[in-house]
Amino acid sequence: MPSGLQFAVASTLALLTVTSLAGLAFAADVKPTRAKELERLVRHDCGSCHGMTLKGGLGPDIRAETLAGAEPEVVAQIILNGVPDTPMPPWRPLLSDNDALWIANFLLKEPSK
Repeated sequence: MPSGLQFAVASTLALLTVTSLAGLAFAADVKPTRAKELERLVRHDCGSCHGMTLKGGLGPDIRAETLAGAEPEVVAQIILNGVPDTPMPPWRPLLSDNDALWIANFLLKEPSK
């Protein structure tokens, strides 16, 4: 993992409790229409900072091969809570825990384009 991503993961983990991670572990089923909306959000909204191919830009590379080994629950918490002192905003006001976990799993499995 790049050092920026390691910092993001460490910072986010410091903000979490075991309870919040346990609640996410059993989530991530979304309806097909919601899955399409979330994929579009990743491609457009996340892509505006992480690059349209998710290879990096203002934000780091978030392709599956770069995130390899990351736990989906940790990635979901980064999405929900943002990363302090970086441009990564918290998406919690717009996404549910389930949405964030779906996105995390999508990022961890999506092949490079």
